[in-house]
Amino acid sequence: MARRKTSATVELFAEPSHLKPLAERMRPATLDEIVGQQRLLGAGTPLRRAIEAGHVYSMILWGPPGCGKTTLALLLAKYANARFRAISAVLSGLADVREALAEAEVNFAQGLRSVLFVDEVHRFNKAQQDAFLPHIEKGVIIFIGATTENPSFELNSALLSRCRVHVMDAVSPGAIVEALRRALGNADRGLGALSLHVDDSSLELIARAADGDVRRALTLLEIAAEVARDGRIDETTLTQVLADRTRRFDKGGEQFYDQISALHKSVRSSDADAALYWCTRMLDGGVDPKYLARRLVRMAIEDIGLADPRALQFALEAWDTYDRLGSPEGDLALAEVAIYLAVAAKSNAAYAAFGAVRGVIGETGTLDVPLHLRNAPTKLMKGLGYGKGYQYDPNVEGGIALDQQCLPDALVGREFYQPIERGLEGKIREKVLAIRSAREAARKTRGEGGE
Repeated sequence: MARRKTSATVELFAEPSHLKPLAERMRPATLDEIVGQQRLLGAGTPLRRAIEAGHVYSMILWGPPGCGKTTLALLLAKYANARFRAISAVLSGLADVREALAEAEVNFAQGLRSVLFVDEVHRFNKAQQDAFLPHIEKGVIIFIGATTENPSFELNSALLSRCRVHVMDAVSPGAIVEALRRALGNADRGLGALSLHVDDSSLELIARAADGDVRRALTLLEIAAEVARDGRIDETTLTQVLADRTRRFDKGGEQFYDQISALHKSVRSSDADAALYWCTRMLDGGVDPKYLARRLVRMAIEDIGLADPRALQFALEAWDTYDRLGSPEGDLALAEVAIYLAVAAKSNAAYAAFGAVRGVIGETGTLDVPLHLRNAPTKLMKGLGYGKGYQYDPNVEGGIALDQQCLPDALVGREFYQPIERGLEGKIREKVLAIRSAREAARKTRGEGGE
């Protein structure tokens, strides 16, 4: 009786497949069904050959959401004839990790292999990541970690040294369309029984809206199927389904830094179109506009510099404008700055000079201020020679005391600032070179005079 009751209980609470979301029902059951990962899993690739031979090893799968990381982990266990256990670093703690490892130990003792899949593994702290190490080394588990973040920054070096990192790509719109067609044609797991009418342009709209995420595309298709009239998914239907969609953007992760890097380098490369694109892309994805304003100010200082000093003023004014207007009106001020910085003349001469001086200060230590430049507020200081011989430049013919030494003795003649000929800095360069030449002539004259 107990056995029959247990069996009935299992049947009663078994997961009905028709209640699962379309994305789960259409999860690939073979490697050939995975779309968009030809580079990694195409016929003849090393990983494909290893999987098909059952030679599965511990690895980190790094890629954007919806690219197939979980699916690949399931297939790895299937091809390796191993037990599969999944935990989420978002929902699980160290106790859950220990339970999963204990289960794997039992399997190992019985001669069974275990694949332990850890989703969002970068969310685990050092202690939690370290818990896997001895079990990976002994072969108790085949560890599969999935992450959307750069493993180099988020995972312990000890864990990385025991796993191979495989990069998974965002799925292209064409590959997503292939997955959508498969779902529409599959009567058992997909939507084939509904006899839906969807044209190619509608499928492409869904694929582009999914932004590289197959799971998201299938979810959008499922929603569209539910609201479609007379089984027809057309532009009117998709207008409702795809409203207010957002692009992939991680406010603190790999994509965030990739995009701000792209913006900075587009400005530096004087590509106004690309600078505007990346600036708008980040605003569209939900970046803090004040962070973007700070970075634009930095670009004005670091990359434009004295070639166009107006750039700094413009960037600061745009920041102030955003503070006053907020979004979306203030966003335009930031976009205008991105364009201006891109087309402005570029110079990092001041930036480089600042770095050079800091380096010299680190090498030479605390060099004395020349006596004639020192402040002399007391009689004692004046008696010690502080300020003696100082020339007040506005009273000197030409407005510059050319023979007056301002650098410490050990650095006389050093030239840190090397202005370039672009933009306003070209004029600055002419002035700087003329003054330097005159100072050098004055030093030679003074030396010939025996001083």
